[in-house]
Parts: sequence; C-alpha cells; structure tokens
Amino acid sequence: MERSSCLENQCFGAIRSRLMLIAMAILCMHNADAQTGACYGTLGNNLPPPREMIALCKHHNIQSIRLYNPNPALVEPLQGSNVSVIVGVPNEEIQGIARDESLAISWVRDNILKYRNINFRYIAVGNEISPSANPDISPHVPIAMQHISDALAAAGLRRVKVSTALSMEILGLSNPPSLGSFQSQFLDLFINPIIKFLVKTNSPFLVNVYPYFAYVSDTTNIRLDYALFTSKSSVVKDGAYQYYNLFDAMVDAVHVALEKAGGANIRVVVSETGWPSAGGTATTVGNAGTYNSNLLKSVKKGAPRRPGKPIETYIFDLIDENNKSPELEKHWGIFLANKNPKYPLSFTA
Repeated sequence: MERSSCLENQCFGAIRSRLMLIAMAILCMHNADAQTGACYGTLGNNLPPPREMIALCKHHNIQSIRLYNPNPALVEPLQGSNVSVIVGVPNEEIQGIARDESLAISWVRDNILKYRNINFRYIAVGNEISPSANPDISPHVPIAMQHISDALAAAGLRRVKVSTALSMEILGLSNPPSLGSFQSQFLDLFINPIIKFLVKTNSPFLVNVYPYFAYVSDTTNIRLDYALFTSKSSVVKDGAYQYYNLFDAMVDAVHVALEKAGGANIRVVVSETGWPSAGGTATTVGNAGTYNSNLLKSVKKGAPRRPGKPIETYIFDLIDENNKSPELEKHWGIFLANKNPKYPLSFTA
C-alpha cells in the first residue's frame, strides 16, 4: 500500500508538472500574441457600443487594448474576454492620489479589484505629462505611481505593472539614436524618480512614438519612405547600426536615453503610434494602411539595438473619433464608425 501510494504521488506529481509546463506555454503564447494591440479612444458621437467594439477586436485578433480611463462602460465588457488591458489613471486624478494613499487604495479597489476576470497588464498613471506642459502635475507622477503600485501589492496583484505614458518630447536629442538623451531640466524631479521606480518594480517604460509628427515637422530632411517603413536601403547609419525606418530610430533613441539615465534594462513599450488617413500632410488611407501594416511586421523583429526582442506596441486608434479637433485628430482609426476596416490589417502572426 505504501509503495502504491508513493507511485501514485509520483504519477500525480508528474501530471502536475506537465500541466504547469502546458500552462506556462499557453501563457507565453498569449504574451507573444499580445505584442501588438490598439488604443481605444471614445471621443465620438457615432461610435458602436463597447460590447460591439470588444467583439470586433476579438474577431480581428486584437488581443491587447489600451484604455485611457477606467470607465465601467468600457471595462465591464472586457470581462472573460482574455484581452490584455492597459488602463489609465486620468491626469486630473494624479495629484490627489499622490497626496493621499487612501485614494490609491480606493482607485485600485474600484477599478481593478472590482473586475476579477480581466487580464489587466499595466496601469498607466497619466498620459503625456511633462514638466514643461504640466508643471503642477509632473512632480506628483512618481509618487502616484508608487502609491498605485503599493495598493496593487497589498491586494496581491504585483503582476500588474505600473508606469506612465510619456511623449517623445521628453527627449532632448534623438538623432542619430546614439545621441538619445532626456532633457536635462527634466531629470532630477521627473525622469530619474520614474526610472528608479521602473527599475525597482521591473516595469516597462511606456512612450508614445509618432514618426508621422516627426515627418511633417521636417519634410525637407525626413523622407516619406523612411517614415512609412518602405525604404529599400538604410537611411541613417549610426556606428554599427543601420536604420531603414524612423520608428526604429526613435525607439532606439529612447533605449539610449534610458541607458544614460540608469535604466539600461528597462523594457520599452510603445503605448501609442499610428498614421492619420485624412486631415493633414501625407494623410491618405493608403499611407495609413502602409504604415500600420509595416509596423505590425517590423515590431516583431525588435529594434536594431534590441534585435530579436519584439516591441510591444499599441496602434492609435481603434476607431475614428469624430468629436476630436483639429480635423487631423478625427482620422486615426483603423476602423470606421460603422465597424468596417479602413484598410486591410492583420494582427495575426
């Protein structure tokens, strides 16, 4: 009997080990599929209901979504969907959360713990805050990040990472990428505390990367094919690295800036990127489709300074938002308001 029990335990132990390996493999596959996603903006008066939008994402294999706020009407339909989610702490709530830890606890309780069947991936504390544009909010960002992280840890949710989504404007230099550096006046009270937190918590650096705006700001020196991933030869040579597209160059400038600021091992996540289909310079449906389809292929390969390491990326925007202004801002969607794709785009491997 004892020998039989021992054999049974070994058998069950082997089965458990296999099941754990299978579960880990499934998780790895899910994470691989989650390398590209879309941002879900809602500033429109003709948008489909959220449940229809989530069903649309699932139909087109969009496995990751970024939400800019924890609106229950948007979050609730995600339950049981297996879609991974970035959810934002709105800019206007950051000061309060930084000043009062109890507000962080209630925010996590009401917006994360309330939904037990949602795959929350990251919490982005604010979007595109900078000391120059938001001097009243920016000093509070690192503290608010810490308070949200502490509240998650107390709830047993250390797996949900906390960061903040910044714009490329925080870089002082970015071309060529080897010169990448943060604006020096932002370092002490803003960038350095954020990087220290990200290193401590093994969290990613979220950054919104827009080759479109770089291109339209300097069409004389930046070629359209370089911005659209269609150049057949390298355009920028930077030491041992060659750049065929502007997106990779911008991402690597962030990598270099992080290295110089003590964040060499921090993973970069592109929390927004895209190309508008109307309303401005070089804004055609064809160019938007070209950019996004080539983007999805390119990020799987990684950037020249991080070859073979896919860049987790979120396309802006899921659907056109007709209440935004100026006109350019209305046309970033990969879907029209009637849910039809604006151009062919495949999120499959």
